[in-house]
Formats: sequence, structure tokens, C-alpha cells
Amino acid sequence: MSTQRAEQVAEVLWELKKLQRYATLTAIARRAGFSPGNQLRTILSCMATVQKDWPHLESWRAIHDSGIVAKNSSQATALQAQGIELRDDGETWNVVLDESLMVVWDVSLAGAAIPVVAAK
Repeated sequence: MSTQRAEQVAEVLWELKKLQRYATLTAIARRAGFSPGNQLRTILSCMATVQKDWPHLESWRAIHDSGIVAKNSSQATALQAQGIELRDDGETWNVVLDESLMVVWDVSLAGAAIPVVAAK
């Protein structure tokens, strides 16, 4: 059963899919209207619900704030399939992603959240 937060995260992931871009977990949580939580626990819980309830959404577009991806994970496979470079860091992969592919949302304009693709 999905929560309102998970539904909001699903909407943000749909937006990322349409833009063909990526965002950090913290940026996604804030765009969805809530704090990512201590050590990202809140957003990670929402992401687990989204992956279960909406498996068609490209949840792999949500990049951990640390830039780390677990080896042999479905996220690593999906990112590599998109041509995203992953550097071996021993136990994990580091995502090497051009800033132009990341989305940040500017909420300074009368409360409107406008996607802004980061410049190179």
C-alpha cells in the first residue's frame, strides 16, 4: 500500500523520466515536499515502496547523494545501459555523471518548482 509521500516521489520520478535526467535522493525528497530524513531513511523507504508499487518507473534515475551504487544491483545495470560510467571503488561503484544530466529544482519563484538542468 503506497503512502502519500511515495505517490509524490512517483510523480517526481515520472518527471525525471520525461526529462531524461537524474536527481539525487535529497533533491527528489525536497521536490516531493518532505525532508529526506536522517541518513536518507525517509526517502529510501519511499523509494522501496515506489519500486514495489510502480515497477515501471525508472527509479534508477534517483542517485544516492554519495554518488555510490551497489555492485551487481539493478540500478548499476540500468545506469550502464544508459551509457553512464561507473568507476570501481572496491566494494561499490561511483557514478560518473555529467552535471548537465542532473536536475535541480528552483523553488524561488513564488513557490513554483521549476526544473533547472545543471550547466556544464
